[in-house]
Amino acid sequence: MSQTCPEPQAPGPEALTPAAARAEFRAGLRRPTSGFSAGYAQANLLALPRDLAFDMLLFAQRNPKSCPVLGVFEPGQHDDAGSAAPLLAGGDIRTDIPAYRVYREGDLVAEPDEATQHWREDLVAFLIGCSFTFEAPLLEAGLPIAHLEQGVNVPMYKTAIRCAPAGRLSGPMVVSMRPLPAHRIADAVRITSRYPGVHGAPVHIGSPAELGIGDLSAPDFGDPVEIPAGWTPVFWACGVTPQAAVMESKPELAISHAPGHMLITDLPNTALQVP
Repeated sequence: MSQTCPEPQAPGPEALTPAAARAEFRAGLRRPTSGFSAGYAQANLLALPRDLAFDMLLFAQRNPKSCPVLGVFEPGQHDDAGSAAPLLAGGDIRTDIPAYRVYREGDLVAEPDEATQHWREDLVAFLIGCSFTFEAPLLEAGLPIAHLEQGVNVPMYKTAIRCAPAGRLSGPMVVSMRPLPAHRIADAVRITSRYPGVHGAPVHIGSPAELGIGDLSAPDFGDPVEIPAGWTPVFWACGVTPQAAVMESKPELAISHAPGHMLITDLPNTALQVP
């Protein structure tokens, strides 16, 4: 009896190069980017009018745990062609993220698949490190990542911790949460502490109430995850923090990624790893 060979499996999202992943999103794929392009850094996007750019730089400098800056573009710039060390060679920050958010006077007014129609020549784009970057080394060490296993977006929460204000920008720290078995938490701290450019070690372990979070099943951004019995919630600073500042500070215009839908860069994880 003859046997048919199984159809070859298409490579998973973790195997896509950053350029290939960006092409998928540019073509219309809309989904969270956790697990994409293993080995490459992912980034949060926030674009603000030029007259707020210094305030944003100062906000990031005063809140480096939440806002580790990977790159800043010139006013109106939307690619990094000609850069000595491009973060997205051949890419375009207006089209290569799977989902965007547009804020006007602090209100969310649109969630488009691409931001070209909203872009202005005075916008200064900031790329801020994302904790999805260190998920690959966590997985390599055998740590479970609940939102990946459950097929949902990572849960993110506004906290009662106030960021240091800067100029016209102020707001609360936002955190992402990944529950872990108690005996693996030390491993997670050790691994993520080596990536300060993408938030580094956790800011809190255990009781969400100590951060002012009332209900883990109702995140402010992303999706809730089921926490297995005996597991402990672990919280990392999150690059959605600038969006919380936009919502509070109400600039005339801001364009960001949709939480969990990141820009995948050409920057290798190893470039962000410290001894």
